[in-house]
Amino acid sequence: MTYLFDIGNVLLSFDFQPALKALAGPSPDPQAIQKILEAKDDFESGKIPANEYIQWATQLLDSSASQEEFMTAWNSIFTPIPGTWDLAAELKEQGHRLILYSNINPIHAPYCLETYSVFEHFDHAVFSHEIGAIKPHDDFFLRSFDKFNIIPEETIYIDDMPANIAAGKKHGLHSFLYDHRDHRAVLDWLRNF
Repeated sequence: MTYLFDIGNVLLSFDFQPALKALAGPSPDPQAIQKILEAKDDFESGKIPANEYIQWATQLLDSSASQEEFMTAWNSIFTPIPGTWDLAAELKEQGHRLILYSNINPIHAPYCLETYSVFEHFDHAVFSHEIGAIKPHDDFFLRSFDKFNIIPEETIYIDDMPANIAAGKKHGLHSFLYDHRDHRAVLDWLRNF
């Protein structure tokens, strides 16, 4: 069996607000944080290079942070979710194929892979900025199915976003809407397989 794991709010919880507020200078655009997060889809789909996104976000925030300082703050948003870490380790030990399946940007992706030991259990990664498409768009699913020989009826997909789960079901994946506050629910659901 193949297991597809989203990262955000499945393997790692996250909160952008404290990091972006900490970067803000004396006169930020009043809508800076909102604008930065609204542009995240374009960043995560590979349409905006990292250096351009950082420069633009830094200007909006009226920040004096260097590119490296911005990246350090940008990467400080994550907190591990122990339940899914344990689940990934157990599934890998049982011999299943595990694939990361995430809308993610080119700053967070390498940082997460290098920093969090849970990612050692994964055989592959489908990252939106690398395949030029984001969930829940069809291209994300179809390109990943082709690239990694994913057979939907033999694949379990865990994500925290209802729209992504709906898309997963549309494409034939056994899909579960995950809530890290109720980890037991996914364990109960997985007993069906």
